[in-house]
Amino acid sequence: MYQTPTVIFDADDTLWHNMNLFVDTHQRYAGLLQPYFTDIEALELRLNETERKNIKHFGYGIKGFTLSMIETALEVTQGRVGGDTIQAIIDLGREMLGAPVELMPQMAETIETLAQQYPLGVITKGDLLNQETKFARSGLSAAFKFFEVVSEKDAATYLRVLQRHGLEPEGIIMVGNSLKSDIGPILTLGGRAVHIPYEVTWVHEHMELSVETTGSDRFKVIDSVAHLPTLLSDW
Repeated sequence: MYQTPTVIFDADDTLWHNMNLFVDTHQRYAGLLQPYFTDIEALELRLNETERKNIKHFGYGIKGFTLSMIETALEVTQGRVGGDTIQAIIDLGREMLGAPVELMPQMAETIETLAQQYPLGVITKGDLLNQETKFARSGLSAAFKFFEVVSEKDAATYLRVLQRHGLEPEGIIMVGNSLKSDIGPILTLGGRAVHIPYEVTWVHEHMELSVETTGSDRFKVIDSVAHLPTLLSDW
């Protein structure tokens, strides 16, 4: 007997833009440190290394990123960076937290259409308060049955969340921009996944799927969420 699948979305860079904020902040951060450290490429590498190291302590999100910017600034300048610059870095983080929620093109219309046909959910990672605030401000929340913020998106975490909502992996379709966090774990569990690539991929989310995976009938790629209703109805 056919059962209507539950369609689960990632949030950042799937429902709404997120990486553009980080790209802009990276550029402004490099400008703040120009008086102390002029090698922008080396600064970027150091910041990425610090972020990677700090994820296990601070988790994902803007607050952890802000702390990593401060730590990197202190390290590359051997502590010479001034208090005014540290304050400016904190202000960058605060600006990011308060930035408007910019939905992907045609997202609102697509979610409205899908909500009439499928149960919808969100599983995302990041800072709980920030993600809940963005979700509330997005104007999309009424269409979703559940909204989950997790510290990591791996197969074990997905399985726990699905079980909490009485769902089996075979009965869900995951939609997201990250092969590492949104697509790979769900395919591992036996579910279906739709990849909508974003224009920028965070360095810590890079991953390649095997030829066997990309050729699976459980994996689809589309270039716009506007194509999702047709894809789901034909699948």
